[in-house]
Amino acid sequence: MTQAADQTRIIKYQVRPAVLEDIPSIHSLLKHYAGMGDLLPRTIEDLNSNIHHFRVIVDKKQILACGSLEHFTEELAEIRSLMVSEQSKGLGLGRIIVENLIEEAKQRKVGRLMALTYVPEFFHKLGFKTVSKEIFPEKIWGICVNCYKFLNCDEIAVLLELK
Repeated sequence: MTQAADQTRIIKYQVRPAVLEDIPSIHSLLKHYAGMGDLLPRTIEDLNSNIHHFRVIVDKKQILACGSLEHFTEELAEIRSLMVSEQSKGLGLGRIIVENLIEEAKQRKVGRLMALTYVPEFFHKLGFKTVSKEIFPEKIWGICVNCYKFLNCDEIAVLLELK
C-alpha cells in the first residue's frame, strides 16, 4: 500500500466513545496484550464500570484501536489501555486515539496527562516527557499498590503538561 493510500485509509477512521457492545472486543484485545506482558489485565466487570472512559476506532464492527482517559483528580488524568489490533499496527491509529484523548483532557481542563508505558518513544513524539513515577502518588497509592507488579514495576512514566 502506498503512503497516499495509507493516508486515505487513516482519514476514514473516526474515534467514537465506546459502548457496552464493545466490551467483548476490548476485553479480547486486552487479553492478547496482557498475555504478552505488554498491558495489565482488566476484568469484564472493570471494563463494564469504566466503558465511558474508552474511545475506540471501529471498522465493520471490529475494534481496530482503543484507549481510555481516566481521572485521578481534576488536575491529573491517565491514558490507559491503549491498544491497536495486530492487523492495524502501523496505520497511525494509536496516535489518533491519543490525540483524541489529549483533546478530551484539554476540554475537561486537566492540567497534567500521564501514562505508564513500555514504549515511551511513542509518547515522546506526541510531546510527553519521561518522568519519575513517584510524582504520581494518586496513581501509585490508588491503583499501582494493588498491582502484582507493584514492587517490581518496569513501566516508564510519561507526562504531558496541558496548562
